[in-house]
Amino acid sequence: MCRRLTGRTSFAILEKRNMEAAMQPQETIERFGYRQELQRGVGLADLVFYGLVMMVPISPFAIFGDVYHVSNGMPALAYLIGMVALLFTASSYAQMVKAFPLSGSVYNYAGRGIARPVGFMTGWAILLDYLLAPTLLYLLASIAMNAAVPAVPIWAWLVVFVIVNTVINLRGIRVTLSLTKAMIVAELIVLALFLAAGVWALMQGKGQGFSLAPLFSADTISWPVVFGAASFAVLSFLGFDGISMLVEESKGGSAQVGKAMKVALILAGVLFIVQVWVAALLVQDPAALLAEGDHSTAFYDVAAVAGGSWLQHTTSIATGISWGLANTMVAQVAVSRLLYAMARDRQLPAFLARVSVKHSVPVNATLLVAALSVVLGVWMSTRDDGVSLLVNLINMGALVAFIVLHVSVVVHYVIRQRSNDLVSHLIVPLIGMLILVFVVINASVMAQWLGLIWLAVGALIMIAVYVRGRRPDLSGLTQ
Repeated sequence: MCRRLTGRTSFAILEKRNMEAAMQPQETIERFGYRQELQRGVGLADLVFYGLVMMVPISPFAIFGDVYHVSNGMPALAYLIGMVALLFTASSYAQMVKAFPLSGSVYNYAGRGIARPVGFMTGWAILLDYLLAPTLLYLLASIAMNAAVPAVPIWAWLVVFVIVNTVINLRGIRVTLSLTKAMIVAELIVLALFLAAGVWALMQGKGQGFSLAPLFSADTISWPVVFGAASFAVLSFLGFDGISMLVEESKGGSAQVGKAMKVALILAGVLFIVQVWVAALLVQDPAALLAEGDHSTAFYDVAAVAGGSWLQHTTSIATGISWGLANTMVAQVAVSRLLYAMARDRQLPAFLARVSVKHSVPVNATLLVAALSVVLGVWMSTRDDGVSLLVNLINMGALVAFIVLHVSVVVHYVIRQRSNDLVSHLIVPLIGMLILVFVVINASVMAQWLGLIWLAVGALIMIAVYVRGRRPDLSGLTQ
């Protein structure tokens, strides 16, 4: 005799069947020798929201002045080049996450697609981005909040942000995603207020009036300068790749992750280009902004021109909250998954691979990221060059890892698999790689040297790991 199912029970069964249908059998992580420890409950919309929060729709607020300065007044062009370059990168991510649907992102793709040592070095490079990104975000948010409430020191704001985010992330990925959705809606409202006020101000004759100058100016354009600016603008896009870290928690597997990365990148790119375009047209003294100096308040000064002091304070506080809570919350999620993936492959201490049974999160990795963020954040807050130092380190680590990602697509699909899809597996990766190489070449000298030093340290650690016999255990790897 059949028992009639309740509405809740039947819904649960249907949900489970939908998840199983969406996941291809070959995508189960058991074929790589791993157990499914992370909970699969993340949908497409969740992934897109996650990527947008990682990139922060209003992230240009904090670095607009610097991008305007280094791009010779063409910030929209710098962001456009950054978006195009990373769309090629997103395409390569989609190919590699399909081949290896595992947490760990480029660490796994390079290690399995090229060779184990290359995987370690690529994971080490992207660690420079992932480990320091939360620290930079906490620091920028704390500086913004200190400007609004000077009575509370920068270090105190930083500690508060870290504690709040860590508590939330330890509750599980669903709690994190639910809160970030609310935050991104608030960010979009603030952005809409600025754009409405900015366009209205331009219609009233304020600023330089409507023009294509922020996108292209024949009098000031210099491609090396613009690509150098693009390397700075890329900071706003960093985080889209964090979507790939959730492939083991995605309901739809690699196909869903690949689609989410491209959608999130395009949405963020459009928002970035539009806001910096409007802001550039409202700059009161372009010559002063193009000169050397502190440009950290440039966007808030533009907001004051567009809507007055209320909009100036609104954009400043929104920047602090979005970078200090929303973005850092998901950044902490991404880096904890990378540490977890490298630890379970014996490339980092085993305690980082421990997963909370109750909440299905890598608890020790999350706590380590929190501790590092506090220590490094407080230290960098005492340095005059703390923000610029972190920006250069983060950008270089990400760009190097992205270049290796493109190489891994070519090696895995064209050389090993003898793929006939030369567009997806050869032409697109090569174009993406060449654009990123040009961006790296035109990056600051300090960024190049810091990147080389970091890689040299990683090489020494890898040698020590191999000497001790802790070769990476990439389960399921076929050579």
